[in-house]
Amino acid sequence: MMKTRTHFTPKLTIGKAVTDISFYTIAFGAHEDWCLRNDNGTVHVAQFDIDGAVFHLHEQMPGSGAFDPLGQPGVTTVIGLMTHDVQAVFNKAIAGGATVITPVTDYEYGWRQGELADPFGHRWVIQKQLEF
Repeated sequence: MMKTRTHFTPKLTIGKAVTDISFYTIAFGAHEDWCLRNDNGTVHVAQFDIDGAVFHLHEQMPGSGAFDPLGQPGVTTVIGLMTHDVQAVFNKAIAGGATVITPVTDYEYGWRQGELADPFGHRWVIQKQLEF
C-alpha cells in the first residue's frame, strides 16, 4: 500500500498550444515523470520531479479560472495539497469557508482530486494518487 504524506504540489498553468516543456529538465534538472498529451501533440498535463519536489504543468482549461501568465490577468498557480484522506481534508476546508470549484473525483489517470478556493481566492487541489 502506497503511503501519502502531506506536502505541496504546485500546478503551473501553461498555454493550450505548448508542445515543448523541456525547459524544466534543462534549467532545473527536473525529471519528467509522465506527460499526457492531446491528440494534436500539445501538453494536457505533465508531472515533474526536482530532487523529490513534485510539480505539475497543466494546459489552460475553459472555466478553470487558472490562466497562462503570459499577458493574462488571473491565477497562474494552483497549490496541490497531497494528503491520505482527500475527502476529509476537502470537507474540513469547505466547513472552514472554502468554495468548491470541482468536487472530489477519482480520475481515470489515477488521481483522486477536488479543487476549491480558499476565502482569500487562492486555488487548491486536494489530492492523492490512487493505487492500482
